[in-house]
Parts: sequence; structure tokens; C-alpha cells
Amino acid sequence: MSKAQAALAGELIPLGSAGTLGPQDLEQLRQAVQRLEHPSFGARVANLVGTPVEKLIGFLPKRANAVIAFAARKAIGAALRVSLTTMDTRSKPEGARKSSDWWHLGATAATGAVGGAFGLGALAVELPLTTTIMLRSIADIARSEGADLSDPAVRLECVRVLAMGGSSPADDAAEVGYYAAREAMSRMVSDAATHVARHGLQKEGAPVLVSLVKAIAQRYSIQVSEKAAAQWMPVLGAVGGATVNSIFMDHFQSMARGHFIVRRLEALHGPETVRTAYQAIAALLAD
Repeated sequence: MSKAQAALAGELIPLGSAGTLGPQDLEQLRQAVQRLEHPSFGARVANLVGTPVEKLIGFLPKRANAVIAFAARKAIGAALRVSLTTMDTRSKPEGARKSSDWWHLGATAATGAVGGAFGLGALAVELPLTTTIMLRSIADIARSEGADLSDPAVRLECVRVLAMGGSSPADDAAEVGYYAAREAMSRMVSDAATHVARHGLQKEGAPVLVSLVKAIAQRYSIQVSEKAAAQWMPVLGAVGGATVNSIFMDHFQSMARGHFIVRRLEALHGPETVRTAYQAIAALLAD
């Protein structure tokens, strides 16, 4: 975005309010918009294998949908448990806020090599491992953006990131994008956070938690299908599987960075101010 575009975005923010974003905040928000409105996982997978993702998915066996749906539900359920029970909630020392993105990328590459070597049959084992590593990376990114991981609601926001970058059949074609997807799940996340605050995971099968897992898994399975289709290609093997998983991780790290930048700016300037600026920048980037 040019300086002129940044200035225009600034003018579209209500002037005179205590929450007016400065140039640095606008640049960070521009980066968030770029990440959240233009996810590239499918395109990067297609470039890797030289085949459109839609065509790759068509190569999957008939049983693939059931396997992917089961694996996605299992993975999100595991992620929810990790987020609320074993996640490191300590704050980082001042000046040490950078997240450990590369370490987590390497770990998911290793699990991806297993998926690439053993194919679809390994997905139910590999995906929960990969997802748990990704969740810890997402939490690390959230922490680096100043999020308080001691708050169960924030930890649920980390799980919610796994629903980003994939559309649901129930989505309104006219209402797409980050805020529309975020609002579609806000009530479920809020209700789940309230439930956890009152009961912890003593009632893990509570309808509010089951509904949240189902909703996130439905969206997560979009990217899982693309990942599985690429790893299904015999020519890729273990090395290709590791590469696909690295792209998979990088995608969700990018979603997490964008999401928690927005949340940090909302805490500083107010949700409406940030949303107005976000939409202005999104419109400019779309031109």
C-alpha cells in the first residue's frame, strides 16, 4: 500500500476519536488484511504439484471425505483439550516477544513426512499431531502479539484460527472475508468460553463445546482436504509430504499473525475504529 493509500485509509477512520490509528498501526493492519483476506494455501500447494487443487481433490478415493472429516474432528477435539489443559500460559519476558515460527515449521515438516510416506491411511494419526504443534505455534504468535493466554477465551481464539482461510457451505457468498467468518463463530466461541470458565473440561461433551468443535472442524477440513490431496500424490512421497505440511503450518501461522494483530489493535483503539480502517484498507488492496 502506498503512502497515499495509507493516508486515505487514515481519513476513513473517524477523526478526532481517541482511537485513531497512526501510520505504524495502519501498516500493521495492512499486513493483517493482506494475510487474512488473501490466504494462499491452495495456490501454493497447486504450484508445488503443478496441478490445480480442485483437480487434486478429485483424485482422492471415495472414502477420503469420511476419513478427512473424522481426522479433522479428532484433531480439533485434541486441539481444544490442549488449549484448555496443557498450553503454556506464561507471558514472555519484555523484549522477548518474537514467536518461534521456524521451530514449529520444522516439527510439522517431520509429521508431514509420515503423512507423505503412508498416505491417507496415516491422516487420522498424523493430523492430530500436526494440529497440536500448529496450535502451540498459534499460541506462541498470540503471546508475541500481547495476548493473555491465561484467559480461556484467548486460548479458544487460538483454536478458532484453525477455522480461518476456509469457507463453509453455509457461508453467504455476499458475506465473505475475515470479519464475516469471525462473526459467524463469535457466539459459539463466547458461549464455549463461558462454559469453560464455569465448568472447565469436566463436561467435555457439553453441547456448546461439541458445537464449537464441529463448526471449526468443518472449516478446517477444507484445508485438510487440500493437504491430503497433495500428499496422496505418489510422486511426492515423504519429502513432498514434509513440504506440504510446512506450507500448511505457514498458512495458519499467517492467519494467526493477522488475527492477533487485529485483536491487539482493537484492544488499543476500539473494535469499530479498527474495523473501519480494516475495511478501508481491504477495499484499497482490492483495487
